[in-house]
Amino acid sequence: MSAPFGRRQLELRTRRELGPYVVLGAIDERAHAEPGQFYMLATAERWGGGDGERPYLARAISVMRAGEDGHVEFLLEDVGPGTRRLCEAGVGEELLLVGPLGHGFSEPATPALLVGGGIGIAPLVAVQEAWGGRALLGFRDAAHASGARLFDEPLVATDDGSSGHHGRVTELLEAELAEGPRPIYACGPPAMLSEVGRLAAAHGVAAQLALEAPMACGFGACYGCVVATLDGYRRVCVDGPVFDAAVLA
Repeated sequence: MSAPFGRRQLELRTRRELGPYVVLGAIDERAHAEPGQFYMLATAERWGGGDGERPYLARAISVMRAGEDGHVEFLLEDVGPGTRRLCEAGVGEELLLVGPLGHGFSEPATPALLVGGGIGIAPLVAVQEAWGGRALLGFRDAAHASGARLFDEPLVATDDGSSGHHGRVTELLEAELAEGPRPIYACGPPAMLSEVGRLAAAHGVAAQLALEAPMACGFGACYGCVVATLDGYRRVCVDGPVFDAAVLA
């Protein structure tokens, strides 16, 4: 769904912590986000100036949940000055946002395998709640694996073996594909997505990949988030963030 024009200001209604993650919730009555779309988020009170005069640009944050009543949730982790200020926001503060933006996932004909890595699990929560599917999730350790509680009956892998399978989430994916072909939806770090694309091609299944990229505007004006495809360069913010794995160069 296309975003209403311009930046809007919404009250932060809910905030909860989930291990190292923070979940923020608001009511956006003017839009209904689809799985795979994102918003450009900032806070009205904590942005600009201070702490080294950063940040000024909003941050691109995937939609984790979107209800018919306009309730929208975002999953965040403190990994820098922008996400830190968002994570520090409290209930009652104002969020500045533009969205929903981009093209999300298309509905699968059959339940898909949902492959998420780290904070990339966020849009897959919306996919599972909308269309079902088996979640395969990869994290660095047990603390981050607390994000798996957002899913129904997930399989988990951790880099250090402190929770679930000791190894990479793509190892879980390979085992699942060996039992039979299923479409794949994935979001996570580039190396993970590259391996997901390779496995999808090897098993002859379709894969939709939600790409992560630094964005300055979120609506195609700055060309700062381009990605190479077989048809040339495309902007992640408006042509994606979801792309078919087969078209990525």
